[in-house]
Amino acid sequence: MSIAPMPVEDIKDNNFKLQESVIGTPSLPLTRISEPQKEKELLGLSLPHRNAEISSSQYGINIFLVGLFLMLTFSLNITGLTKNVTLTFLIILMLIQIFWMLWYVLISDKKRQVHREKDAHAGARWLRCGVALFAVTTLVMDSLRLGYFVGYSQCIEVTEGIYPVTHVVHTVLQVYFLWYHSKDIIKTFKTLERFGLIHSVFTNLLLWVSAVLTESKHQLQEHMGRLSTLGFENITHDEKPPQCNCSTNLCDEFSKGIYYIYPFNIEYHILASAMLYVLWKNIGSNIRYHQHDKHFKFQGVIAGTLVGLIVLITTIGIVVIYLFRIGRSKSNSESALTIYYLYAMVMLSIMSVFSIIGLIIYKLEIRSKAEETSPAKKLDAELLVGSACGSWAISWGSILAVIFAESHPTYTWYNLPYSLLIIIEIYVQNLFIIAYIYINKEKSNLDKSINREISTITREITVSLDIGHMEIHNEAVMDESISSEDSYAINDEKQETNSVGPPGYIMPSKDTAPPQWNMKTFVLRNITVVLFFCNISLWIPPAFGCRPQYDNGLEAIVFGFTPWFIIIDIALPFSIFYRMHSAYSLFDVYCKIG
Repeated sequence: MSIAPMPVEDIKDNNFKLQESVIGTPSLPLTRISEPQKEKELLGLSLPHRNAEISSSQYGINIFLVGLFLMLTFSLNITGLTKNVTLTFLIILMLIQIFWMLWYVLISDKKRQVHREKDAHAGARWLRCGVALFAVTTLVMDSLRLGYFVGYSQCIEVTEGIYPVTHVVHTVLQVYFLWYHSKDIIKTFKTLERFGLIHSVFTNLLLWVSAVLTESKHQLQEHMGRLSTLGFENITHDEKPPQCNCSTNLCDEFSKGIYYIYPFNIEYHILASAMLYVLWKNIGSNIRYHQHDKHFKFQGVIAGTLVGLIVLITTIGIVVIYLFRIGRSKSNSESALTIYYLYAMVMLSIMSVFSIIGLIIYKLEIRSKAEETSPAKKLDAELLVGSACGSWAISWGSILAVIFAESHPTYTWYNLPYSLLIIIEIYVQNLFIIAYIYINKEKSNLDKSINREISTITREITVSLDIGHMEIHNEAVMDESISSEDSYAINDEKQETNSVGPPGYIMPSKDTAPPQWNMKTFVLRNITVVLFFCNISLWIPPAFGCRPQYDNGLEAIVFGFTPWFIIIDIALPFSIFYRMHSAYSLFDVYCKIG
C-alpha cells in the first residue's frame, strides 16, 4: 500500500495559509509585482502630485528668500531697515502657521478619523522628546525676552513684546502638532495641507536663521575682544543699548540668559523643520510599512556607557578651563587653545577608529541588508552629508591658513592635524551611520520568519508520511524499503522530537530560537554608544562659546577678519547641527543593532 503524494494545488494552498499566519493578513500574498507597477507604488507620485509639490516648494523658497534678505539687510546695516520690520515679518509667518495648525487639528484631522495611515519611521518617540525638551528651553528664553521688554518698554518697539508672546503660542502648538501628527500620511485636503506644511518648514528655518544671526553677532563681539590678548588690535564695537533705564534692574541678567539659551533654540527650530519636511514629503504617499516596533535595550553596553560618560565629563571640564583662560592674557589664551586642540585630536582619533571598526563589521555581516525607502531615512542621510559641509568648509579653511600663513605661533600648528582629523572622522562616521540607518531590519526578520515556517511545515509533512509508512509496514520491511533520503529525514526529525510528547511533535528548532547574543552585536552597540557621547561632547564646546576658529586669529590674518567671520557665521551653525543630528542618528542605529 502506498501513499499518494500531495497535489501541487494543496501545497500552494498551504503556502497561502502560511502567509496568513506569518504576516497576519490574507491581503498580502507573496505575488510578483511588475516593474512599472512596483516603480509607481514606490514613488507614489502622479502628475498632479508632482505639480502640487513643486508649486508649494516654490512658494516656500520665495518666502524664505524674502525673510533671509530682510534679516541680512538688518544685520549688516546696509539700509535704514529696522529690527521692527523683520520681527513683524516673522510674527506674520508664525500667525499664519498657527491658524493652519489649528485648522489641521480641529477640522482637517476629523476627516481622517475613519481611516488613518501612518509612516512608522517618521517622528520617532526619542526625536519628539528631544524637540519637546528644546521647546521647554525655548519657552524659558521667550520669558526672558519678555522680561527684557518689560524693563525697557519705554524706549523699544512694541513688536519686541509681541514677538515672544507669539513665539510662545507658536512653540506650544507646534510641539503638540509634532507629537501627535508627525507620523501622518495626509490624503485629504492635500493641496492646502501641502502649502501649510511647506510654510511651516520655512517659517521654522527663518526663525532658525534669525536665532543664528543674533547669537553669532553676540559671539562675534566676545571673540573680537579675546583676540586682543593674542597681540591683535582691539577691534571690538559694542552694541548700542536702549536709550533709557531698565525699570526692573534685571535687564542685564535677562540679556545674558537669553544668549546662553540660544543654542537650544537653534536646535529646536532646525529639528522641527526637519520633522515637518518629512510630513510634507509623505503627503499622498503609498507607504507599505506601517508597523515598526523599535525597542531600546540597555544590554551589554556598560563599557561603552562608562567610556562615553568619561568623555562627556572630561569635555565639560575642558570647556570650563577654556572659557576661564581664553582672553585673560596671552599665555592663558595660548594654553587654552593648546589644551583644546590636544584633547579634540585624541577624541577624533578614537571616533575615527571606532567608525572604521563598525564599517568592517558591516561588510562582514551575514544578514540580509534590505534597504528602507522611507523619506525620513532619506532625509537623515541627506542632513548628515549636508550639515557636514559646514565642518569641512571650516577645516579646509584652517588647513590653507596654516599652509600659507607667514608666521606660525606654536599653538597654531595643532590646528593642522585637528582640521585633518575632523575631515576624516566625519567622512567615516557618515559612512557608518548611513550604512546602518538604511537597513530594513523588519523586512529581513520577516523573510527569516517565512523561511522558518516553511521549513517547519515541510518537516511536519515529512514526519506524517513516515508515520503512515510505520503503521502499514513492519519495522524490518520498512528499514529495507525506505530510501536513504527518507531515513535521513527521519533521523533529522528524531533529534528534534520531544521524547515525552505525542508522535509528530516537533521541538522548536535552532532557527526559531530567540537570537543569541554575539560578539558582533556587543562591539557594535558599544561603538555606537561611545560615538553618541562623543558627538554630544563635540556639540557642547561650539554651542557654548568654545570656538578656536575665532580665537586663534590665524585664519583671520590669512583671509581677513570680515571674510573669515562671514564664513564662520555661515558654516558653524551647520557644524553644530551636524553633531546633534549625528547623535540622533546614532541612537536610531543603536535601536536597530542586535
